[in-house]
Amino acid sequence: MGAAGDRGGGWPRWARQIAAVADVPHAPAVAGALLAVAAMTEAIARGAAAGMSVAGLVGVGALAASTTVPLAFLGPVAAAVAISAASTLSLAAFGTLTVAGLAAQLIVLYRLGRNGPRDAARFLAPALALPFLALALAGTGQAGSEERVLVVLLACLAPAAALAGIAQQARGEAVAHRAARQAAAGTLSEHLARGERARIARELHDVVAHHISMIAVQAETARLTTPGMPAAGAQRLSQIGDTARAGLTEMRRLLGVLREDAQASAGDQPGADQMGRERPGADRHPQPGLRQLNELVDEARSASGAAARLIVSGPPAALDPGVELAAYRIIQEALTNARRHAPGAAVDVELRYTSDALRLRIRDNGPGPPLTSPLVPVAAREAGGHGLAGMRERAAAAGGDLRTGAAPGGGFLIEATLPAKAE
Repeated sequence: MGAAGDRGGGWPRWARQIAAVADVPHAPAVAGALLAVAAMTEAIARGAAAGMSVAGLVGVGALAASTTVPLAFLGPVAAAVAISAASTLSLAAFGTLTVAGLAAQLIVLYRLGRNGPRDAARFLAPALALPFLALALAGTGQAGSEERVLVVLLACLAPAAALAGIAQQARGEAVAHRAARQAAAGTLSEHLARGERARIARELHDVVAHHISMIAVQAETARLTTPGMPAAGAQRLSQIGDTARAGLTEMRRLLGVLREDAQASAGDQPGADQMGRERPGADRHPQPGLRQLNELVDEARSASGAAARLIVSGPPAALDPGVELAAYRIIQEALTNARRHAPGAAVDVELRYTSDALRLRIRDNGPGPPLTSPLVPVAAREAGGHGLAGMRERAAAAGGDLRTGAAPGGGFLIEATLPAKAE
């Protein structure tokens, strides 16, 4: 019944109207008052046509009102019991019932099934509809043809109205339970994700950060304790120490974000670490973008001692921050790979702005990849490490793509296409 009610077309028009009246706030009170007026008017008009006295007209008016008025003032259970009793008494004893009384009976049974207590709705609503079925089967001795039609309609429609209300109540409970399950699943997923971030933060702090700090310490120690070291060698060791310390700074920033997020899920204070000790706030800076490319290329040139150029073509445009960050990180990783695999090779970094995309081209004049083939998807060259895979993932996350391979004339070439707006 509930599914049919949702589709609308599966219910008769009267059923949809009764459901609408019963579900609107304060509608039962208004409907009860209007139906009481209609019921008394109909009953008095019938009595006057039959030649009743004034006392008789008052009596039939009061009886008609008793089949509708409880809808306006009583709760679902009390109103259903009162109206059902009055309607049954009116039919059994006097053989009369108004059309307004029939409508009130259907509304109150639907309301009981829809809004009444669960146990009362499921057992009382069908029970209150049974007397009308019995009256229809037994017939009413004093009732005219019109009343007999109303009795048959009540016998058919009262159980349907009660069951429709019960079905709507069950559907509402199912929707609420489903929403609660979805909320619980979302909360669980969020806590699992934050727990994973906390685990990654611990691994980065306990393993990776330790090794990077050891690189910085050993480079500084070697520079200071090695006798007769050439000035160029001392400068290289100093640059190694500076690079390691810069990496530690950026890792601390990342760890601060991860740990604060993980502590927020556990209700911790953002100023304390996992042991309850006060820790300094994370070093927060804006994420790098294309405006910092000059500094990045200068650092690469200084660290490698080889030529590094930045070439920009097309009118520069403000891009989505996510696209700019992806472009910066791809160029940063490409420069790092060039220093690692082609030391001393010159590198050209080219940015080309178009109306709908940003195209990156990073090329070095080193020995090139072991497989000297045209540009191929980066997945074919991931065996050597995670740098190329990371660049591909960054490009894909921004909605673009990335290819690597041998450059025409020698060297290694990385090409990426990023959308002007992040997807």
